[in-house]
Amino acid sequence: MPAPLPHSDRAPPSGPPEDAPGGRLVQRLRRLAPMLLAGAFFVLGLLALRHLLAETNPRAILVQAAAVPWIDLAVALAATGFGYGALILYDRVALDYLGRRVPARAVALGGFLGYAFGNTLGISAISGGAVRFRVYSAFGLGALDVAGLSAFISIAAGLGVSAIGLAGLIWAPSALAHLVDLSPATTRLLAIAALAALGGGLAWLSLGGRTLRLKGLEIAAPAPRIVLAQLAVTVIDTSFAALALWILLPAGAPDFASFLPIFAAGMMIGVVSHVPGGIGVFETIVIAAMPSGPPLAQVTAALLLFRVIYYLLPFALALVVLAFNEARLAGGVAARIFGEISAPMRPAVASLKALIPSLTGVVSLAAGVYLVLIALMPAVRPHTIDPRDILGAILLEGGAALSAMIGVVLVMLSQALIRRISGSYWLLQSGLLAGALVSALNDFDIESSALLLVVAIILTPFRGQFTRAAKLTRGVLSPAWFALVLAIVLSLAGFFFFMHRATPWSGSLWTEFAGGSDTPRSLRAGLLASALLVLGTVWLAMRPVRAHTRRPEGAALDRARAVIAGSDEPMACLALTGDKALYFDESDRAFIAYAVQGRSWIALGDPVGPAQTARDLAWAFFDEAWAGNGRPAFYGVSDRYLPLWVEMGFTLHKLGEEAVISLPDFSLSGSGFKTMRAAHNKARKSGLALEVLPPPHAPALLAELAEVSEAWLRGKTGAEKGFSVGRFTPAFLNEGPVAVVRREGRLLGFATVLAPGTGQHLAVDLMRYRPEERGMMEFIFVSLLEHYRDAGAQSFSLGMAPLSGLQTRPGARLWTRFGSMIFRHGGPIYNFEGLRAFKQKFRPDWQPRFLAVQGGTQPLLWVLTDATVLIAGGVRGIVGKGRGG
Repeated sequence: MPAPLPHSDRAPPSGPPEDAPGGRLVQRLRRLAPMLLAGAFFVLGLLALRHLLAETNPRAILVQAAAVPWIDLAVALAATGFGYGALILYDRVALDYLGRRVPARAVALGGFLGYAFGNTLGISAISGGAVRFRVYSAFGLGALDVAGLSAFISIAAGLGVSAIGLAGLIWAPSALAHLVDLSPATTRLLAIAALAALGGGLAWLSLGGRTLRLKGLEIAAPAPRIVLAQLAVTVIDTSFAALALWILLPAGAPDFASFLPIFAAGMMIGVVSHVPGGIGVFETIVIAAMPSGPPLAQVTAALLLFRVIYYLLPFALALVVLAFNEARLAGGVAARIFGEISAPMRPAVASLKALIPSLTGVVSLAAGVYLVLIALMPAVRPHTIDPRDILGAILLEGGAALSAMIGVVLVMLSQALIRRISGSYWLLQSGLLAGALVSALNDFDIESSALLLVVAIILTPFRGQFTRAAKLTRGVLSPAWFALVLAIVLSLAGFFFFMHRATPWSGSLWTEFAGGSDTPRSLRAGLLASALLVLGTVWLAMRPVRAHTRRPEGAALDRARAVIAGSDEPMACLALTGDKALYFDESDRAFIAYAVQGRSWIALGDPVGPAQTARDLAWAFFDEAWAGNGRPAFYGVSDRYLPLWVEMGFTLHKLGEEAVISLPDFSLSGSGFKTMRAAHNKARKSGLALEVLPPPHAPALLAELAEVSEAWLRGKTGAEKGFSVGRFTPAFLNEGPVAVVRREGRLLGFATVLAPGTGQHLAVDLMRYRPEERGMMEFIFVSLLEHYRDAGAQSFSLGMAPLSGLQTRPGARLWTRFGSMIFRHGGPIYNFEGLRAFKQKFRPDWQPRFLAVQGGTQPLLWVLTDATVLIAGGVRGIVGKGRGG
């Protein structure tokens, strides 16, 4: 069955804006509501299961699961296969509804992986919608298309399952007699009325071509043929899914027609609960609806096997498909034997690489929990090792303890794997191999040993995705991590007491070391695992963190200059202003210039240095900010690392566009530059001359520059700006060339030039001139462009036009609409539109610059506010008088 629609695919919630009174609290509660609801349903489901299974022996459940006939397992597997085939058809019908064409192979890949991962996990990073987007975007579908597809599937599947359940109640009205206190006749009448209302509503919407509106989400009703096709797919899907469970149920269970409403009710309530896979909730409904005939242990065993067959096996198969395709993409033996991936499918398959770290982290977490659980589980079969033998007792005791310890290590590795840290992959493989060996020693548990070895083999092609050179434990601690540790410890305690509740409690259990004493051995293993998890978390929280941040002085600035010398990004030179800290990588080959304001850690521009080193550095900076309870953001980034920002979970907000001139193509000749050419020639005839002076600069020149700067700043509002622009200080002026404009020896204006590396790519920074001089800015720009063109440089940036290029299309973000409005109507504050029009005269290539921030509107506003304070030189600089410019 399709998983519930991920939160990220839903329309934005309605209600008061976040900046309205009470708006922030309402928005926060709305964001937390699905998680809180899911947690509440999950706990209630477990409590209900505990009550229903109060008289059931846990060992009997495992024995019954092992005793299910192979023929029943084969039928359940076949039904699962047909069911997932029908699930893929959901995507085909939804694509027809959207009018988009995607190759059948891509639909099969995106549909199967989306359902296999989304149904089992249900987390946003690897939800069905996220998987589909990566596959279908390679064939021209955008985010809105995939969101619409996911919404259509979820609504259509929900309506279809409801229709099937209602039809089943009409056929067998007593199916839910144990859940609903209604007579069969009343149940049938209500089911007929509900089904008629549902069918009539669908017909009214479809035949009339109407639009369904749900909380701001508009969905055009599909054509009747699509409605019928979707209902047919739902019938096939639900019937095979129900068959996969029904065939496993013991004698005395309801017939298949009577079981369908039970199954549909369990699935719908599981979906509404928001619990991934409806785990705990679905089982409670099915067990509660069962008649008194079938043994409860056998029903529970059937549900356990259904979870394995319908959820875990497709997940494992999807992981194999991902690994297989990864091996083919890498070339080598797999590509030679099975052939390379076809050209049309290669972009779609390659896009799935981004899922690998999260999936590997989930597998590591699951393997770790599994190793701890088998240490807590009592022996179901007779001991292979003689428990009366002292060596046998040592092996059993040591096997349980080592299994628990390795399990904890794998759990703690999951965070590092999600963050792509290279050492974590090899530790995971070592842990799986060690777990397999320990399982073999632990009463010769060959099944668990083989399972762990298979997992290690499946993960082998993924090793190329773990390339980050960072500490394994860096950035681990977070509220989510503490919640995970608490949930694991509580779950282990609940599992232990459930599995061993038949054993009378006494204080001697702690010290009983007999080979046949399963409960004492499990108790010690559980205590060891819980203690390691808690103590490991405390140790991580208390240990000192090595800082990579260096103050902008002395050796740190020298190291930054060496990195800038190999860069072609002019903005990198702003790291030398002295108002930003420098965050270096381990080898000092790359750095990030940033400043902290409030909780915001705001980096300026792209990371500076080699591409791969810069990517790892961005992640390290991200971890450092979170470890310091900060809010990481990147201000003024280009489109060079767009995939990285998306991978890190940032939302990109356009700040404006940078005007970049291609110098080899620049010339004032031609009719388009007639006016500018005439004005420039006139300025030259008046005696204006520009000269570019390399550093260092003489004290006498610096004094002249200071005089012009003071004249320029006089009467301006605010303090001397900083952070994203250069500072007028002798130290920074001596970091690069200065272009000076004179007439008859008198200095009239100047501009500082950002010239990294070989000087092939440059940018203008500070530009100041005496207020009485008219046309000075255009003269400086033209003169600089001609000077550096003649010197053989490739490009020259005239700086950014703030808020330029923001589009106000339907559905645009609030920041985009607000910024576009300020650009058009903000003249009394700042002439945004005029600045862009002035720079447009030079025919530049407009290149976007972005602000990368995590979260929605509230974090964006905080970061923008903090960035404004940094640029203004403090809060007083925003409203002060006499030093702005």
